[in-house]
Amino acid sequence: MKPLLDIATLRQRYQSGELTPLELVEDLLARTAAEDTHHIWISRLDADALRAYASKLEGRDIASLPLYGIPFAIKDNIDLAGLPTTAGCPEYAYTPERNATVVQRLIDAGAIPLGKTNLDQFATGLNGTRSPYGACRNAFNPDFISGGSSSGSAVAVALGLASFSLGTDTAGSGRVPAAFNHLVGHKPSCGALSTHGVVPACRSLDAVSIFALTAEDAERVLAVAAGFDADDEYSRPLSPHGFDFGRAAGFRFGVPMQKDLQFFGNAEAERLFGEAVERMQALGGTPVAVDLAPFLDTARLLYGGPWVAERYLAIRDFFDAQPDKVFPPVRDIIAGGRDISAADTFAHLYRLRAFRRVCDAAWNDIDVMLTPTAGTIYRVDEMEADPIRLNSNLGYYTNFMNLLDLAATAVPAGFQNDGLPFGVTLIAPPHQDGPLLHLASRMQQALGGKLGATEHVLPDAETLNLLPGGQVRVAVVGAHLSGLPLNHQLTERNARLGATTQTAPTYRFYALPDGKRPGLIKVHEGGAAIACEVWEMPASQFGSFVAGIPAPLGIGKLELADGSVANGFICEGIGVADAQDITDYGGWRAWLASRAA
Repeated sequence: MKPLLDIATLRQRYQSGELTPLELVEDLLARTAAEDTHHIWISRLDADALRAYASKLEGRDIASLPLYGIPFAIKDNIDLAGLPTTAGCPEYAYTPERNATVVQRLIDAGAIPLGKTNLDQFATGLNGTRSPYGACRNAFNPDFISGGSSSGSAVAVALGLASFSLGTDTAGSGRVPAAFNHLVGHKPSCGALSTHGVVPACRSLDAVSIFALTAEDAERVLAVAAGFDADDEYSRPLSPHGFDFGRAAGFRFGVPMQKDLQFFGNAEAERLFGEAVERMQALGGTPVAVDLAPFLDTARLLYGGPWVAERYLAIRDFFDAQPDKVFPPVRDIIAGGRDISAADTFAHLYRLRAFRRVCDAAWNDIDVMLTPTAGTIYRVDEMEADPIRLNSNLGYYTNFMNLLDLAATAVPAGFQNDGLPFGVTLIAPPHQDGPLLHLASRMQQALGGKLGATEHVLPDAETLNLLPGGQVRVAVVGAHLSGLPLNHQLTERNARLGATTQTAPTYRFYALPDGKRPGLIKVHEGGAAIACEVWEMPASQFGSFVAGIPAPLGIGKLELADGSVANGFICEGIGVADAQDITDYGGWRAWLASRAA
């Protein structure tokens, strides 16, 4: 069995001294020495170059490099200095002198680049067959498509040849290959990962994406790679995500109405999606029916409007000079962008604004949306025989994403009876990358099974918080509890209930003389656990909340039963001088109930 390449395992082996980056490089060179029957790679760094990357890590502090010795693959429309960038077209190729910004950030964090991977030419396609370097083959069954356009990037990770990989995602290219190869595929919020040094597909919509074996690995990579880049006009920093629905005891998830669900005759995919909905409910989610029609209307703009002209603009000089060098389905699509007028462009931009207004309203009722990643999968020969229609089917649930400025995580959701993977996608507004990945982790753990197409069992998840949160946890024990008179002071500040729990058993609890509020006092001995709720509140609202708390109460650090600490209500010692000790009731609700009896 090939050694496990998930990031947590590699870091543990490096830290213990069991493995060195140079030893891993030698192992990977042996793994990739065989014939590339899946058509994963377009070019690879030679042995000396890989050894040089590994050698540079010798003597470095592992703890200071979050991706120390972690091998990764790069879609061949993203620059890696010294190797040609082809975008899947050898006649277009150029050799960059510097790395793409996102690649440089990963290398600076200790990651080791392996080479450039196959793709649908000029990132135009969702199937992985549109390449002069050969149709990339599915990691589970080479008769089937790998998904695209980031085809080789996904298959490399699924087959255990890289720990993670970079793709790009304009219409679904970072999600569909993840679904077809049993991986996590994260399409970050637009602008979170720099596209400087990336051959554009639609420059205003492009996103660099991450393929990983686990959601935790995707979060690690995103935390390193994200950041504002002044060289990318569309770059923007990740903002705090707010309420973490991915870790909440309860959350609301949208499910497309039955009229909008489309599986293209694949009953197995329909069955697996139903199981995914049940899995979300078991994790504490409440399903809410969502009308997908305006999202689907938005999706039709991508290949029926000015964004096709943007694809043409990206390679106009090359395309006009050598159109015969472009793969036929790709050529037909890009040629359609030549004659789109400025008036047509504005007309479509107006339509998009109208669609966005309708689609944005859906998020008033839900925290996250769940859809299939793709409704079905096709054999390579089927795709080659009907490349436009079947490719369009693959984008049914994906094409609207960047037009609507959404973030998404594709996560494994089981296997069809024929052994092919199926995946679902979690979708949320921008900057919700952390909650999406946290929920994806819970979904992946609930499913269990193997990593990618390897024989390695999914390891237990780690609790990571590597992305900006922007939330303050507030523990309440009295009148601010759900349904009680002061709870509105939380809800009107957009606070959300995160957990119902208890304090650590180190407190005494008192009913203050006015009978309306309790007081909590920490003691060295004789304490008890007191029932409480932990709410998540936007940090921007926390100051006004604290300012309204009257003496003798205040906010301090309150220890919870699980050992964690939250901001919570505490009482000054003088405040309980004439108060009634109600510790034995175990909580404010129980004491109120005793008074009403």
